[in-house]
Amino acid sequence: MTENKEKTTIVLFSGELDKAIAAFIIANGAAAYDHDVTIFFTFWGLNALRKDEQAAVKKGFLENMFAKMMPRGANRLGLSKMNFGGMGPKMIKHVMKKHNALSLPELIELAQEQGVKLVGCTMTMDLLGLQKEELLDGIEYAGVAAYLGDATDAKVNLFI
Repeated sequence: MTENKEKTTIVLFSGELDKAIAAFIIANGAAAYDHDVTIFFTFWGLNALRKDEQAAVKKGFLENMFAKMMPRGANRLGLSKMNFGGMGPKMIKHVMKKHNALSLPELIELAQEQGVKLVGCTMTMDLLGLQKEELLDGIEYAGVAAYLGDATDAKVNLFI
């Protein structure tokens, strides 16, 4: 990492498909322009990092309830508008595929390949009962102080 490199940070709070796609398009664009990029996933945004398959982890009653209610992985996120009981995401995914746009899982993979730092919020993970084994490989884990350290030197800081 060079001292002169531009920095971009994104807080992904939303767990909605369209907002997660936008965050990753911006992150990948900034990485392509040689920015150091950090996406800090907190609250519902952490669902974009959940593995599709269930992990064998021990949880308490409330943590199990959260796990059952939250979508598991990028492929199961709903839309912020026009969700239509799950039809909206299917329509968006169809249109994206038709136009050769990358899917959210592909955008996540591209971000990892470009060195975008994906950080899971440890405080939120504790609150929601999420464990590292339930999230994608290659994720970093930190609290808000670490995010603020990255954001302090960034010219672009977004909250999505």
